[in-house]
Amino acid sequence: MRHRRTGRKFGRSPSHQRALLRSLASALMLTERDAEFDDNAPGVKGRIVTTLPKAKEVRPLVEKCITIARRGLAAVEAASAYAAPAERGADAWKAWRQSPRWGQWNQAIAPAVAARRRCLQLLGDKQAVDVLFREIAPRFVDRPGGYTRIVRLAKPRLGDAGVQAILEFVGVRDRVARRAERPTFEDSTETLQTVAAE
Repeated sequence: MRHRRTGRKFGRSPSHQRALLRSLASALMLTERDAEFDDNAPGVKGRIVTTLPKAKEVRPLVEKCITIARRGLAAVEAASAYAAPAERGADAWKAWRQSPRWGQWNQAIAPAVAARRRCLQLLGDKQAVDVLFREIAPRFVDRPGGYTRIVRLAKPRLGDAGVQAILEFVGVRDRVARRAERPTFEDSTETLQTVAAE
């Protein structure tokens, strides 16, 4: 029996499962990077195509990383009040480094550094973590959760007919529900009155 044994195995060893999920999550983050002159530029930003079970399994990892990054951004904003007055190496920066404000900045920025390290531990890719903190997390600052969506594709994968799905970030290609306008019956009421009069 598989009671209380969550997660899919994908026919892989545990280390291979972790590597698979890390690479899928990193690939999704890296689609958001500026890859104008890159040989391997993503087709569509913020979207990857994979099998449905893999998409369902990697989604919690991606959402967890975004939540950690959002909390880290709050620490960066708090630390900006104690930021250095000049660039590194300047005399003003050296004086700031000796002042108590440096200690306050250090304490305020510590959660952001810890968040970056935790995301690096989960994703295993420095460039993906950089894209996460620079481009993805600021977009979801006001959103409490549900940063990704899974859309099942109708066309199965060639070779093994696996069910394919799109894993993408929400907020970019959202459908807008439009209600049809209510029809007006001004002419018909006049017609009904003339018919009733006859």
